[in-house]
Amino acid sequence: MIDKLVSFPTVSRDSNLALIDYVRELLRAYDADVRLTFDDERRKANLFATLGPRGPGGLVLSGHTDVVPVDAQRWDSDPFQLVERDGRLYGRGTSDMKSFIAVALALLTDYVPRLNRPLHLAFTYDEEVGCLGVGRLIEDLARAGVQPSGCVVGEPTLMTPVIAHKGKKSYRCSVRGLAAHSAYAPSAVNAVEAAAEAVAYLRKIARRLRDSGPYDHGFDVAHTTVHTGTIRGGTALNIVPHECTFDFEVRHLPGDDPLAVLEEFRSHIATEIEPEMRAIHESAGFEIVQMSEIPALDTRAETQIVGLVHELTGARDVGKVSYGTEASQFQRAGIPAVVCGPGSIEQAHKPNEYIEVAQVQACESFLRRFMERLCAQVRQ
Repeated sequence: MIDKLVSFPTVSRDSNLALIDYVRELLRAYDADVRLTFDDERRKANLFATLGPRGPGGLVLSGHTDVVPVDAQRWDSDPFQLVERDGRLYGRGTSDMKSFIAVALALLTDYVPRLNRPLHLAFTYDEEVGCLGVGRLIEDLARAGVQPSGCVVGEPTLMTPVIAHKGKKSYRCSVRGLAAHSAYAPSAVNAVEAAAEAVAYLRKIARRLRDSGPYDHGFDVAHTTVHTGTIRGGTALNIVPHECTFDFEVRHLPGDDPLAVLEEFRSHIATEIEPEMRAIHESAGFEIVQMSEIPALDTRAETQIVGLVHELTGARDVGKVSYGTEASQFQRAGIPAVVCGPGSIEQAHKPNEYIEVAQVQACESFLRRFMERLCAQVRQ
């Protein structure tokens, strides 16, 4: 099953419908109720399926179907053809996160006939570009009155239950200047230089958060972070650039307000950068647009789904991670969520991505125990 799912090249920029159609056809044999929700162009879809008895509650196994690109990465084998070597399975998505989905699908035959509580499967699109697809899936569930009692998101955690992760807000900042021949630079407004001043101030905020907190040492990066990832501007060295665009993000601790960073940044631009720009050209300035948002996850350790996953994995502890997942959107919708899946995030997004066979086996053991619980006689 891992081999089959990896063979679908579901890079986020492309369609995932071939994979979704494959899964939907597979689920026909189990009399599943299947709901699809699409992106605006109907090139991508989320799939939500309910198996076993219908009714309130039940538990969700969730994973995203999209993967990151392989462009400019040097692979030793075809990224979309599974290769087993030295106890590892190589292929794009093996760790992040098609192995979890594959194990869940492969076990259905053994357990669906015996389910006494609903088992839900949620497979989404566009997680890798900002957790964009899952929102439509959750909105559809709310309209339909479907309210599961808990959710396991199978991102790679080495099968350790994760109960908290940082939130993320990403922004695009567009800078408008005034072009001129570079010999007359003082009479123009250099959009690249204005952007550089702004990026430098974001770096100043990042250093302050690093040095002064607040901190949560349960995270591997214990403080909120600010990062500029891309910048584009200018056409030629002898032209003062009139446009520049850069993208930045704030990854914040649960309970830390990312809007405070944004408002400080806006205030600095308005008081320290734009006045000089507008003294030369009144239309010069900055525009900041939010691109995506991932809420922080902060599931209480005493929550029932956390206790169940903790028990079934046999883990000694629960963890917190700095990367974002779709679990926080389930939590925000009133569906308590925990992150737990096979593989290591250290292997995700890299060339020669792989998962240890031992991790797949650990995931199978966990999901077998998980499904056995759903097969247990419901107490009256």
